[in-house]
Amino acid sequence: MKPKFIISGGGTGGHIYPAIAIADELKSRYPEAEFLFVGSKDRMEMEKVPQAGYRIKGLWISGLQRSLSIQNLAFPLKLVSSLAKSNTILKNFRADVAIGTGGYASAPLLRMASLKKIPCLIQEQNSYAGITNKWLSGSAKSICVAYEGMEKFFPAEKIRFTGNPVRQDLLDISEKKEEALQFFKLDKDKKTLLVLGGSLGAKRINELIEKSLPLFEKHNLQVIWQCGKYYELVYKDIENANVKIHAFLNRMDLAYAAGDFIISRAGALSVSELCLVGKPVIFIPSPNVAEDHQTKNALSVAEKEAAILIRENELDDSFDTKFSDLLSSEEQQKILSGNIKELAKPNATRDIIVEIEKLMKSN
Repeated sequence: MKPKFIISGGGTGGHIYPAIAIADELKSRYPEAEFLFVGSKDRMEMEKVPQAGYRIKGLWISGLQRSLSIQNLAFPLKLVSSLAKSNTILKNFRADVAIGTGGYASAPLLRMASLKKIPCLIQEQNSYAGITNKWLSGSAKSICVAYEGMEKFFPAEKIRFTGNPVRQDLLDISEKKEEALQFFKLDKDKKTLLVLGGSLGAKRINELIEKSLPLFEKHNLQVIWQCGKYYELVYKDIENANVKIHAFLNRMDLAYAAGDFIISRAGALSVSELCLVGKPVIFIPSPNVAEDHQTKNALSVAEKEAAILIRENELDDSFDTKFSDLLSSEEQQKILSGNIKELAKPNATRDIIVEIEKLMKSN
């Protein structure tokens, strides 16, 4: 009998891409398997999952707004509707295992799966657990996490410290340096700063980079600046041969290979990738996310002397000094690189699949 996997994760790339990575690994092991994704209608998973080659069904579900909102009045109706539709989907698909990677749609789907005695696995990307996964943790059989100390959110006996699934093309970037320099048209005799603000861009990071261009010039640095699609028109006309401005970076493996120093937000997947990459990193976490989880992600690395953390409200006072000190200290660069590599989990996807296979056997 061919195995059947139902997977839910969405709302943001941080939930979607781990779900797809898990599906891809399962597909490579079980080519005959059937897959069905369940997401939230009108969210990005409804586009990204079919692009990856998988079927998806949408639920009418969204989260509660933190402020008083008329949208909250519809939440009970949406939840009841999504539970009913999840029940129908599970009745028709008859999955062997249900997998959730966070996002609103995971809640009704995995709740109904557990009531139907389908073994459930959840994967939490962040160091501060999301509300959906916390709610599901009581009924989940296995909880795969990327950070230590998650016992404060989940039952300790269910936790598996696997790490986050990351793109496999990052495993050998040390061999891609020359290709990367040619791809981005960079000078091999200069050091390169890679700036990552996320696909939409980060306003505060972009303002910092624009202001700091003379500092980078002073240090003879060249810059790959991923500014985001919202900001491309603002910065694309900057005339500086040493600054390469991109809305997106389609070859992240080459971007990481080219960078000698990296400035980045601290989303869970970015942190996991940067651990694998092993370059000196300055994290500037977004303060505008649930439970300030990016700061908590960055802190968990910075506390191990594996990265530098600068909060947005500290940038004006401390960025120039901390960045210049990093550039001038080869010892600090080696310490940061060595320590962040120690945190890498290159086999995360494989280890999550091992947990899924245990659930398949138990079922």
